[in-house]
Amino acid sequence: MEYDKDKIDEVTLALLYLVMHDENEFGTRAWKGFDWNTMNRLHEKGFIENPVGKAKSVVMTQEGCKKAEELFHKYFLKQNG
Repeated sequence: MEYDKDKIDEVTLALLYLVMHDENEFGTRAWKGFDWNTMNRLHEKGFIENPVGKAKSVVMTQEGCKKAEELFHKYFLKQNG
């Protein structure tokens, strides 16, 4: 079975929105308990800083924060009506 990696990346980024925390002048962090390959692709796309390291969270870029919120709304908000 072949996966649509772009869709996986979108949904993972949307889920990162749920686990974002510690917003400050250095950026916003998110828990990084997701598939390593997916996290590496999100890093390559510029949505997160390098996920490699001992920290249990990753720094979201400004673009990543904005896109994560947009995708969270796209996939998970209930529509009125």
